[in-house]
Amino acid sequence: MMNMKKIDPITLDFSRSLGFLIHDVARLLRRAFDRRVKHIGLTRAQWFVLAHLHRADGQTQTALAEELDMERAPLGKLIDRLEDSGWIERRPDPQDRRMKRIFKTSKTDPIMTDMKAVSESVYAQALKGVSTAQREQFIDMLALLKGNLIRSEEENSDCT
Repeated sequence: MMNMKKIDPITLDFSRSLGFLIHDVARLLRRAFDRRVKHIGLTRAQWFVLAHLHRADGQTQTALAEELDMERAPLGKLIDRLEDSGWIERRPDPQDRRMKRIFKTSKTDPIMTDMKAVSESVYAQALKGVSTAQREQFIDMLALLKGNLIRSEEENSDCT
C-alpha cells in the first residue's frame, strides 16, 4: 500500500495553482466582458455560440456542441433562440440533406466588431503592467499548453 502523506488543509495554497488561476482569470474575464456587452441583450452562452461561428461558420450542431463542450439538446435550444432572433440560420448540408449546418447572419457582423473592441479593452485592463514581450511569451505558453492537452486527448482517445 502506498504511503500517503496527510495534507494539512490550512496550509493548502491554491493562489498559485495553475488550474485555479486559469479558471479564476477566465471567470473574471467573462464577468468583465458580460458587464460591457449587457446592453446588446445576448446571454453569455449565446455570445459563445456566435463567437465560435464567427471563427468557424457552417458547423453542424454536433461539431459545435463538441467544440463548446455542451450537450446537443441545450445547444439546440440556444440555436433555436438565436435563429428566432435572426442571429443565425440553419441550412441543409450539401452532401447530406438530413444534416443541417449553422451559419451566422449578417446581423452578427456589427456586433462582432463591437465584441472585438470590448474584448481588447478587457484584455488591456487585465494585462496592465505586462510588457509586450511578456504578453507574447504568455500567449505562446498558453498556446503550447493547449496544443499539449489536445495531443494528449487525441492520444488517449486512440487507446479507448
